[in-house]
Amino acid sequence: MSTLLVLKLSPVRWPAICKHVMSILRKSCRLRICLGAMVLIAAGGAAAEAEDDSAFHEIETKYIFGNFTVGSATGIEGEKAFESETQAGFDKRFGRYRAATTELEFEYTPTQFMQIEAGPTVSGYNIHDVPGLNDLNMAGVNGFESDFRFLMLERGPSPFAVTVSVEPEFHRLDETSGAKVSNFGLETRLEGDAELVKNRLFYGFNVLYEPETTQSVDGSWDRESTLGVSSALAFQIIPYVVVGVDLWYLRHYEGVAFNSFTGDAVYLGPTFYWQLAPKVLMSASWQAQIAGHEVGVVPALDLTDFSRQRAMLLLEFEF
Repeated sequence: MSTLLVLKLSPVRWPAICKHVMSILRKSCRLRICLGAMVLIAAGGAAAEAEDDSAFHEIETKYIFGNFTVGSATGIEGEKAFESETQAGFDKRFGRYRAATTELEFEYTPTQFMQIEAGPTVSGYNIHDVPGLNDLNMAGVNGFESDFRFLMLERGPSPFAVTVSVEPEFHRLDETSGAKVSNFGLETRLEGDAELVKNRLFYGFNVLYEPETTQSVDGSWDRESTLGVSSALAFQIIPYVVVGVDLWYLRHYEGVAFNSFTGDAVYLGPTFYWQLAPKVLMSASWQAQIAGHEVGVVPALDLTDFSRQRAMLLLEFEF
């Protein structure tokens, strides 16, 4: 099912979600500070229009937003690459919590309108004295993920470019607890971006829907879903080095069709991209949960469905 169809059928009321996000924006001082940073980046980009941009060449947008937010670029036809992408979560409300998953993927672009990625995942956990989770210190092969990306709208007449991404996943270790499970997911995204200042300043946005179903060792099944939207700015400060800021709003539900709302989270943090060589690049991001709420829990933030901090590091080697 496409993301557009899912959003159409979903009982989620988008005006209510937008109203909730705006309420969070008004209440959070740290959000206003970082949004101010976004404005400063944009202002710097506007000033860059007056500079000599001859040294700044066209840059692919897929990874320039730190990779929590993904750009629309699908690469050059026939391009092949190997990439290592690690996503880590840190800290719950109490105890020590570290969990990381690394995807080792082969990437291939058969046409300029399609890109395919596939490969195994490896996960590691360091959990101690976290309520509701067993103590654990281990690492192991976790499963397999693939990603099919389709360019739906090219930049040209439109200021925006949009790609649809569908990512089937299988994991044998629970993403949060590390417990042995059989987990199936289908992460679906709209990945869009716009070039605000040629080769210098970029805006990115994602819409995320991720349903999951999990079978525990006792044979019971659990279903959940996550809905999210993001907004990011990235500025090429020197040739092939891009810095920026990324803002995410995530909602977690029991059931794959938003059956029962359990909590939400707002993440905010800096991003970094560096094309080290013509066929080698890195992308990184760190984010902190600065606002959120868990249903039935008085303290702020949702630290059951989400971690307090999260980070991303990607390395890609083309060949």
